[in-house]
Amino acid sequence: MKKAQLVFVPSSGVGHLVSAVQFAKLVLDRNDSFLITMLAMNNPYAGIIATYIESLASIHTQIKFIVIPETIAPPPQTSAVSAHAFSCYINDHKTLVKDAIVNQVIASNSAPVVSVVVDLFCTVFIDVAKELGIPSHVFFTSNAAFLGLMLYLSDREDKGEPKFRPNDHDYIIPYYANPVPYRVLPLLHTDCEYLTFASHGKKFKDAKGIIVNTFSEVESHAVRALLARDDTPEIFNVGPLIDHKGKSLSGSDAIKRDEILKWLDDQPEKSVVFLCFGSGGGFDEAQLKEIAIGLEKSGHRFLWSVRLKPSKGQLLSNEFNNYGDILPEGFLERTKNIGMLCGWTPQVEILAHKAVGAFVSHCGWNSTLEALWYGVPMITWPLYGEQHINAFQLVKELGLAVELTLDFRRDCPTDFVKAEDITKAVKTMMEQGGELREKAKATSEMAQKALVEGGSSYVVVGNLIDQWLENQP
Repeated sequence: MKKAQLVFVPSSGVGHLVSAVQFAKLVLDRNDSFLITMLAMNNPYAGIIATYIESLASIHTQIKFIVIPETIAPPPQTSAVSAHAFSCYINDHKTLVKDAIVNQVIASNSAPVVSVVVDLFCTVFIDVAKELGIPSHVFFTSNAAFLGLMLYLSDREDKGEPKFRPNDHDYIIPYYANPVPYRVLPLLHTDCEYLTFASHGKKFKDAKGIIVNTFSEVESHAVRALLARDDTPEIFNVGPLIDHKGKSLSGSDAIKRDEILKWLDDQPEKSVVFLCFGSGGGFDEAQLKEIAIGLEKSGHRFLWSVRLKPSKGQLLSNEFNNYGDILPEGFLERTKNIGMLCGWTPQVEILAHKAVGAFVSHCGWNSTLEALWYGVPMITWPLYGEQHINAFQLVKELGLAVELTLDFRRDCPTDFVKAEDITKAVKTMMEQGGELREKAKATSEMAQKALVEGGSSYVVVGNLIDQWLENQP
């Protein structure tokens, strides 16, 4: 069969890269007619990106990785890099990405490029594809409801409606079943950020299709609302896309993995609370102490990925072993029989383990899908980005999580979560969470059915592949 090429331009965050690679693998598994190239941009705010890309390239040899030269000066790093600043940094790569497509993809193979698949933050490259006469698709790494929110923002801008404001009533946003309060939308609390997401949402409409890492059954309300629009390209729900194997491990990482899984093997079924907050989730010493107090008072077993927030200008590290220096005096001794502390964790393998009964999570969408796949109910602790509205959706709409915190704490400027709130959330889930556990189990079954032959996502992926192959000249 004649070959066709796909060019992926993912955003340079670990979560975005993971799901982009998983989707590329899924396409190749379904149809070997494709040659896939992944254009990898540097992320100046995440020191692990370059190493991570090397790891991906060594594992997924069927995908060609091209690293875009590091010639673009990043904006100054602040405590949290804004979506606007990051989008501007990506936009500055327009010429470099176009050159890579022309000189390293098109020129190196006679197979036609049938789509440029761009990340949700990389909409500037929709114009690059148009200039080259190539169709483009958006690969949306978050969920259908958040896609709807971005389109909703672009609608408001087109109509000249005002930005969101703290004293507004809760917003009726068609893609959420419940009114959405301002406090769960911190990523839209400045005009600049609001306009950035609205601008991306508007550009989505110029693509030929939007590929979403979700499955229709879990977000039926949002999916119906999206289908009711008549001004958007075709939407393909292809998830859940999960990296079940993770990176290949050797040396100390392999030893740590074995230690963690051996400890879990010794715990009763569904007895362990797992705490992990993603690639960017770290806390200061005061908050880590509060987590420790809350866990100890809950009396439940726990596996905790302890990440100390770095000093300004430093990168978050996976390695931290001096737990006794920052946690309450005597905590390690008192909890040695019920708790385990670690830095890096093999998250998917942990969520898959029968001993895990709850997941305290930042509610990043990749982590959320992993929990849903394995039927692990969640306790919400969002930190940045769209995580707050993900948490709102999980608690208020989907009924798959207990609220620890959903939003910025207006009564506490440091966004500090107290030990008693941690204790309450853990005890609620572990002692009264039977209904949540049953719903998580049912959602897990739906997720797995979506990807097998005849399932909703399986069918959609087939339709998308057909569309791409029909694009061949």
